[in-house]
Amino acid sequence: MTSLSRYHALYESIRSRQVRPPVYKGLDKFVGRALMKLRMRGITRSWLAAQAQQTDQLAPALRSASQAELRARVDEMRAAFVRATQTEDQIRQGLAVVREVARRETGEEAYVVQLMGAMALYHGRIIEMATGEGKTLTGSIAATLIAWKRKHLHVLTVNDYLAARDAESRAAIYRFCGLSVGAIVQEIDERDRAGVYARSIVYGTPKQITADWLRDQIRLGRVNTAWSGRHQLSLATDPRNPINGPMIPGLSAALVDEADAVLIDEGVVPLIIARSRRQDDMAEVYLQAARIAAKLDEGPDYTIHHLQRRAELKRRGVVRAEQMWSELPSPIWKAARRAEELIRQALIGRHCYIRGKQYEIVEGKVVIVDEYTGRFLPDRSWEHGLHQAVEAKEGLEVTADRETLARMSFQRFFRTYPFLAGMTGTAADATGEMESVYQRPVIVIPTHRPVIRIHRPLRMFRTAESKWLAIVDEVAAANQRGQPVLVGTRSIAASELMSRLLTDKGLQHRILNANFDKEEATLIAAAGQGGNEKAAIRAAITVATNMAGRGTDIKPDRNALDAGGLLVILTEMHGAKRIDRQFMGRAGRQGDPGAAQVFVSLQDELLTRHAPAAGWALGLGAEQSQEAGRLTRAAFRWAQRNSEARDRRSREGVLRQDDWMEKFLPGS
Repeated sequence: MTSLSRYHALYESIRSRQVRPPVYKGLDKFVGRALMKLRMRGITRSWLAAQAQQTDQLAPALRSASQAELRARVDEMRAAFVRATQTEDQIRQGLAVVREVARRETGEEAYVVQLMGAMALYHGRIIEMATGEGKTLTGSIAATLIAWKRKHLHVLTVNDYLAARDAESRAAIYRFCGLSVGAIVQEIDERDRAGVYARSIVYGTPKQITADWLRDQIRLGRVNTAWSGRHQLSLATDPRNPINGPMIPGLSAALVDEADAVLIDEGVVPLIIARSRRQDDMAEVYLQAARIAAKLDEGPDYTIHHLQRRAELKRRGVVRAEQMWSELPSPIWKAARRAEELIRQALIGRHCYIRGKQYEIVEGKVVIVDEYTGRFLPDRSWEHGLHQAVEAKEGLEVTADRETLARMSFQRFFRTYPFLAGMTGTAADATGEMESVYQRPVIVIPTHRPVIRIHRPLRMFRTAESKWLAIVDEVAAANQRGQPVLVGTRSIAASELMSRLLTDKGLQHRILNANFDKEEATLIAAAGQGGNEKAAIRAAITVATNMAGRGTDIKPDRNALDAGGLLVILTEMHGAKRIDRQFMGRAGRQGDPGAAQVFVSLQDELLTRHAPAAGWALGLGAEQSQEAGRLTRAAFRWAQRNSEARDRRSREGVLRQDDWMEKFLPGS
């Protein structure tokens, strides 16, 4: 990288770090949302439909153009966007040209509804497109125009696999349009990342890009102008220093795939860059705390608040714990307040963090499981000693404490981009938060063909055991008629329980959870296979956590379509309605037949944690009836709303903490 380009990267990076997006509170939140809607009121669904139809009318002339003529049109359009002088007519022409490039380079021709989506993305909207409607193609068309105009674009998605896949599959389109593309994945060495970030379009996960941004801020320290930062660049001439200034040349534009997962779900926990304190002597202290916590009695000694993941020591518990820790030699036990905190953390790790739900043990280490996607987060750890408390509970080697070097919430990070757009299958359910936090309107794009998916009635059971057995029977019946089934579970533990029950029934199946994430593409590709008795082919049965092929389509084959298409069974309702919708949307894609059904029990965690009174009242009722079914749906939806509200408050708390740190710890 030349000295001039390093200086430009430094200038852009410092300019981006000085952006302070406002945090609206109280009435200001509603006023800000109203002003945003007023400011962006011109882009409506009917307007987008009209623009897309006009764009579609340009297709015949472009199809007859030679390769050289098309390349000349690309150069002409690109020049207009680079100069930022494009008119609405040129935007339509730009869309049409890139659509034709995509058709020639990939064989995929965008439908009119995809052109609507691309136009909305270009204008900075969050769009909802149903599963299977072609968000990847839609996004790549919009990404080209955005990158022409904004110079650099980050395309954010939920995992490294999708980032690498999409960067590779879209590369031919971008190259033809004069753009470079790359993907930031875990395996790329730090010294090579700056070269990838220098490209026009960069695919990556929020975790990867936010972490690299924070590392840049740590490296730059308190530098606040490019001029004063020239000393930083002079260090880059030292061959012992492999990093030539900041890795990321500023934040210009972001296009977020699976926007609900990235912008909403991942907003619960901030990203933290930390380093070990090298206090290995604390390992024994955490083990001692775990042993003391195991000897205390829930109820008389302490209370666990599962929703808040908080432990409260009672007087008897404090006295009993004190008697046990007073015999320990470590000086840390002499400080009563710190000692009580250690016991509380040990109790939280023991009761609120469950193997197979919040974490798994992989190669002798505690690995966090993302509760929304079901994926492993191998390079993350809980802070304030919680990770060590869980390790001690499991009897594993306790890692050293870590101190925070930098932190940032994903809300704060994405609000720093001058331009933000996104797409997902379920944005409408999070419209309020998208509009108030990110100041981005949500537009629902119609489907290319009518959705004919059948939503079967909710089935409710008193006990979890009876529910699981009924699910097995339903899977067996579908398998008998040759219909492929996708069984959705909320956790790794639940997916493995379902697998054992199917095995006991003699039903062959495949399991997709974080333990088998490397096989995801293969499993999803085979999940739509229908049965054929004459050919002795069994219909596919796939058991999956929430990770089930986000960003990939399950395509039913001919046998499956003849048997009614893919059947999606949810083994319980999730904490947010849109996650249920995301999972059920795997069936009946692009006008195909399909069906979805939800099974619940009065012992499900959603009900017992978020609406226990409703569950108790339902338990008093008699056997299933139409009225009982209506009340059950209402109770579970109420529980979902409580869960959604709790998560929303948690995200608001993270955002407020970021705002507080900006005000009072400006160097953080």
